[in-house]
Amino acid sequence: MSTDPWGRVDDDGTVYVRTAEGERAVGSWQAGEPEEALAYFHRKYDELAGQVQLLEQRLKGTDLAPAQAEASIVKLREAVADAHAIGDLAALTARLDGLSELVAHRREEVKAAREHARVEAKAVKERIVAEAERIAEETTHWKSGGERLRQLVEEWKAADRIDRATEAGLWKRLSAARTAFAKRRKTYFAGLDEQREGVRAEKERIVAEAEALAESTDWGPTASVYRELMQRWKAAGRASRDAEDELWARFKAAQDVFFQARSAVFAERDASLAANAEAKEVLLVEAEKILPVTDARAARGALRHMLERWEAVGPVPREQRDRLEGGLRKIDEAVRKAEDAEWKRSNPEARARAQSTVDQLRTSIEQLEKRLAKAEAAGRAKDVKEAEEALTARRSWLEEAERTLAEFS
Repeated sequence: MSTDPWGRVDDDGTVYVRTAEGERAVGSWQAGEPEEALAYFHRKYDELAGQVQLLEQRLKGTDLAPAQAEASIVKLREAVADAHAIGDLAALTARLDGLSELVAHRREEVKAAREHARVEAKAVKERIVAEAERIAEETTHWKSGGERLRQLVEEWKAADRIDRATEAGLWKRLSAARTAFAKRRKTYFAGLDEQREGVRAEKERIVAEAEALAESTDWGPTASVYRELMQRWKAAGRASRDAEDELWARFKAAQDVFFQARSAVFAERDASLAANAEAKEVLLVEAEKILPVTDARAARGALRHMLERWEAVGPVPREQRDRLEGGLRKIDEAVRKAEDAEWKRSNPEARARAQSTVDQLRTSIEQLEKRLAKAEAAGRAKDVKEAEEALTARRSWLEEAERTLAEFS
């Protein structure tokens, strides 16, 4: 009989393995020496130990799924329990027990990770739904709003799944938000179409009025009406693009007909007025000879005759009107000032008032000179100072009053 620490070969060739529960027959060996039998069944053990080691490496070095790992452990447990091998089978069982604990820990980690992922996925999908509902309720930028809703659906598909009930409830809200947005957009554009139709009708009326005035020759009032029509056009808003373009082309064409005709008439008129402007240039040069005014009455007579000739010439081009009229107006103002000065000089009441003022100031100065002399003789310094200050003021006033009186000479 041949033996070793983990097994033996009986005299009849039966091979046994030693376990904690006792010996267990694992095979029979009849073809050779007992040592060969032991070596053979040791190799069987080594193969089994190698499978356990490989599973250990996979569990520790990869993200092997817990269910797959547990299935492999169960399979190896069965293999160890029924092993036809000689070796420390209890050690292999213990190693498998350790792997089972590792798998249990891994399973808890996976469970926690999945729960965390579900919580995050729920938060993501709640955020997606909340944004979709806000877009459905508030957004009026229809193109960007619709594009964002499509992006939110793609984000929903890319997010992890959550529990079925919560998933279904959130998806229902997301679908409702998309539907509400589509309805609100449809309602808006329906109202916009109605509004644009109203704008089109108003601009049709404006264009009809503009076209009716295109042949008018009542230049001033008609130009004012066209300005009012333009203000109405701007205030009306915009119709659809095609209608807007077509109506604007008609409106502009009507305006062009009128304003081009007016420009042609004005150009012809301005040409005929150029000769008038030349005549008034000659009259203005002649009128300027009235200045400076030495005889107000004669100057007024000459200017009156000049104005008659001026009016007889007729209108001038608009761009020259202000300069020519302004030149004549300056001459008229100079004559008027000369007339005012002449009247002032010949006004007896004003001259009498000026003479009275001069006489009063002269009398006052004589009295102050006497008061000054008495104060100096008496040595009253204060009275002297007051008299001198009063005399200085009165003499200054007298000079001004005498100049005013001289203007009446």
